[in-house]
Amino acid sequence: MADDYVRRTAITRLSVDGEQRELLEETISEWKRGCQIATDMAWGRCNAKSDVQPLAYDDVREHTGLGSQHAILATHQAAEAITGCLEHRSNGKTVSKPTFTAPTVTYDTRTMTLFDDDTVSLTTTESRVRCPLALPDADDGYQRQYLDSDEWSVTESTLTARNGDYFLHIGFRRPKTDTERNTAEDGTVLGVDLGIENLAVTSTASFVSERELTHNLREFETVRAGLQQTGTRSAHRTLEQSSGRELRYIRDVLHRASNAIVNEARRYECDVIAFEDLTHIRDRTGASWGHKWAFRTLYEQVEYKAESEGIAVKQVGSAYTSKRCAECGFTADENRLTRNEFRCLKCESEANADYNAAKNIGMRYVRRGQQSSRRTGDSQLALKSGTVTLSGEFTAHPDGFEAEFMDKPHPPRANPPG
Repeated sequence: MADDYVRRTAITRLSVDGEQRELLEETISEWKRGCQIATDMAWGRCNAKSDVQPLAYDDVREHTGLGSQHAILATHQAAEAITGCLEHRSNGKTVSKPTFTAPTVTYDTRTMTLFDDDTVSLTTTESRVRCPLALPDADDGYQRQYLDSDEWSVTESTLTARNGDYFLHIGFRRPKTDTERNTAEDGTVLGVDLGIENLAVTSTASFVSERELTHNLREFETVRAGLQQTGTRSAHRTLEQSSGRELRYIRDVLHRASNAIVNEARRYECDVIAFEDLTHIRDRTGASWGHKWAFRTLYEQVEYKAESEGIAVKQVGSAYTSKRCAECGFTADENRLTRNEFRCLKCESEANADYNAAKNIGMRYVRRGQQSSRRTGDSQLALKSGTVTLSGEFTAHPDGFEAEFMDKPHPPRANPPG
């Protein structure tokens, strides 16, 4: 099962000659055509891989230059795209039939082989090409931790063409350890809320604020929208240059933010970092395109860094986390006074709105573990002043942690916030 594996991707540029370039370009073109053929045939009829493959395989083979395995992978890609559209439709979104324009092609262990001499063999429409991986000179490059390890095995990967270069996104996986499997239901949970004013707020009252990020994202989107509307080659080049500068800045900000979140989890000895479900965060927060991308990138960075610390990263449902009181569980729109202020109409508890939401997110994960078949009873939410269980049992941190009003122990509740 996919959930039994930890997955990582190592991006590496390929060194290709002229003939190899032509073969890879042709393969990408035929891949897009094969995916579209399969999608056109399956749209409105089926979306399971087991149904799309027998329906479209023969046509993909007949009308493209793809080999048998790549034809199978193309039908699978079509099935995944259609499934994604159906999921959006079920959530009230307007969808249309997928189209394939990205210059990419999927490879698996049958169509790609990595060699110990840092070369890779890739299937094309005519023959296999063997290309060197353009790895960093340093032996400690991040790709090495996967390429040179017996612990990680190669899985499905993606070849992408960009600005005349070819990049191989090599997929790796390893089995989860027993500890990584068990953290879903046991241990200490750090809740994290994502927002606009504060990029991230934790249930331990750590605020990751980045006003300059918001400003730069807005500026970038304004330039991006104008250049895309122009549509000229010059505008496209300017967009790429602007994107590079902005992305370097934004990724640096997100790098620091993800480090802060993981360090907070380590400080409070947390086993799980719980985020709200990111699927519809743009609708819930009013976030722009750029903020939505930043949220997802931040999540992926936290997931990557936390894994090396033995900390799991999960998502929980986001319904009412911003309107529910983390103290008494009372839920009402009027509890959220402003974007930053929260005051419960029932118990009159006051808090920063994002901080209140972070505790609700963390407690929702605690509840999910308690409602599982195992019901170990060990899960608890990390607060600034201590930990609290689903039943309201509070354990203060040792000396050195300062208690806050919102973290005071309280009697067990019949219906604690989830």
